[in-house]
Amino acid sequence: MGKSDVERAASLFRAMGHPIRLGVLERLRREGEICACDFTEHFGVSQPTISGHLRTLREAGLVRTRRDGTTICYSLAPEVIDEVRRMADSLRSAA
Repeated sequence: MGKSDVERAASLFRAMGHPIRLGVLERLRREGEICACDFTEHFGVSQPTISGHLRTLREAGLVRTRRDGTTICYSLAPEVIDEVRRMADSLRSAA
């Protein structure tokens, strides 16, 4: 893994490095697409808190958004999730 690959991996793992963000990814894996407002109640935190976590995931490229009127729906970005899997696998194969 080159320097830029390591920096990319660190960025992705950092984005996943909070329990709420990891929980969002897990919930999206199980349920597919979810509206932003549905995360607030599920995690028991405020809307601004969820918005911040979703922004971090979106900026890392881990999730996609789709607007439906005034509602924003989130889903996993499978190509980036596959990238994370390959990075983790490369660490395992190096051991």
